[in-house]
Amino acid sequence: MITAAGYVAVIAAALALIWTMQRRLMYFPTGSVPTPAEIGLNGVEPVTFETTDGLELSGWFVAASGSSPPVTILVFNGNAGNRAHRAPLAAAFRRHGYQVLLLDYRGYGGNPGAPSESGLAVDSRAALSYLAGRPDVDASRIVYFGESLGTAVAIDLAVEYPPAALILRSPFTSMADVGQYHYPFLPVRLLLRDRFQAIDQIRQIRVPLLVIAGGRDRIVPIANSRRLYDAAMAPKTLTVLANADHNDYALLAGDEMIQAIVRFLQSLM
Repeated sequence: MITAAGYVAVIAAALALIWTMQRRLMYFPTGSVPTPAEIGLNGVEPVTFETTDGLELSGWFVAASGSSPPVTILVFNGNAGNRAHRAPLAAAFRRHGYQVLLLDYRGYGGNPGAPSESGLAVDSRAALSYLAGRPDVDASRIVYFGESLGTAVAIDLAVEYPPAALILRSPFTSMADVGQYHYPFLPVRLLLRDRFQAIDQIRQIRVPLLVIAGGRDRIVPIANSRRLYDAAMAPKTLTVLANADHNDYALLAGDEMIQAIVRFLQSLM
């Protein structure tokens, strides 16, 4: 028979394991990256840039046709896969005349290091610094696009370095809120190391904001995305794809989403 002390010991051991392993439950990087040609993505320049803590990160710069520097979209990925999984998004942006930087965070796409909230913040700043130094990029026309986890990365960067516009696909209020939704039986708020407290930062954003959410999102419930949207003080637009779940193509590069983004950017630039 297990005593009360035994139960306490088991629970403590389980919580300690969760504390230790939690980043493996949050980040799902894929290392192997196919060539752009293998996935049908054209106009790609493989690039590297260095972070302030000494990591060399890889990405793809997807050029747009035309002589004058167009709008450049800096894409911040979600918590899984790598840049190759966002090729359809980059291709769609390119078709509409935008150029794109697809980057992989530390630990993703064969990059060194391991992901963490502070690490992704460093990576985002390195990517922006790289873009701002390119002669074919107009630094005043850089737009941030964040997807899921990447929405918190984009918001954090936008507070310090405001973009021309901010686009958030499936944003969330905080990682604690999302974690508590999925694991209501765990003390998520006490255990969480990478908190991504986006709802506090979104109130500081003043650039034009587009929020895109899926009406049937089972990862980030639409109610959570709406809470973030409602908290924003910036000029803002909300687009809801009523039948879309979190990982549906409609929220990757579907026509309805792309058209909403194009309309949003054309109204500004």
